[in-house]
Amino acid sequence: MSADLRQRDTALVVDDNRDELSLLVEALERADFTALAATNGEAALALLERVTPNVVVLDAVMSGLDGFAACRRIKQNPRFAHLPVIFLTGLKDTSHVLMGLEAGGVDYVVKPVIIEELVARIRIHVSNAKAAFGARVALDATGRHLLATDRDGRLLWCTPQAADLLAARLGPFEILRSQPPEAFSALLREAAARREHDAPAVAGEAVTVSFLCEIGGDELLFRLTEPQSVSDEALLAQKFALTLREAEVLSWLARGKSNHDIAEILCISPRTVHKHLERIFVKLGVDSRSSATSVALQTLKALATD
Repeated sequence: MSADLRQRDTALVVDDNRDELSLLVEALERADFTALAATNGEAALALLERVTPNVVVLDAVMSGLDGFAACRRIKQNPRFAHLPVIFLTGLKDTSHVLMGLEAGGVDYVVKPVIIEELVARIRIHVSNAKAAFGARVALDATGRHLLATDRDGRLLWCTPQAADLLAARLGPFEILRSQPPEAFSALLREAAARREHDAPAVAGEAVTVSFLCEIGGDELLFRLTEPQSVSDEALLAQKFALTLREAEVLSWLARGKSNHDIAEILCISPRTVHKHLERIFVKLGVDSRSSATSVALQTLKALATD
């Protein structure tokens, strides 16, 4: 896959030394990462409310909220449980290494940083996180209103968009996970019972729930929408006479996802994604991923302004 079409991994770098921060950001951009920057722990937490990176590179010793405290705050949020945190610090004492690991970090790099070593460590931890969490990691900041439960109906995790929708309609996700309203649990059970992806969504007063697929045999993935809202997939399906699955593939393609990511999100094989794309190209009258992405984005933008 060409570099311009490949989904770049995103690293959030946090350091109160602006010179060191700039050097790290530039180095990661050269290594083909999308690098986000924050100069303190509070700024990093605020940024995480808007975007979910693939990894956090966190200076341990900072003014205000230090790296150890920031990492604990990050790991307290179930949305970021999968997120690998790598500490950077000039501290070499074993006790500080243990503090970083106990706070939730996965690795510890001592300053002055050897860039090649840091990049190699980042790639290893991002790869491990993706292998361990599969579709959940693929559902990053470009994801939708998605939520997962176990087979007993207990809420496990959700995307930031779903958390915002739930908070507005039903309450914070952290509370819902321990005490979900029976009406909401009933919606999830009804949607899961259908087990057919093209089955109509189950509408409640607060949210509409659609069952998507099983993840690894242990998790059930659902999409949430606001009642009466029309999804991007439905708009694309109607506009180009796509099947619902084709519309979903096109929607994720337009968000920059690779075939592998789309396969994980939709619980299908990369080969099936490729076959869907072949049919999508014919229906859109295009011959490349970039052209299909452009057509989809322009269409959604035009429909949104109608």
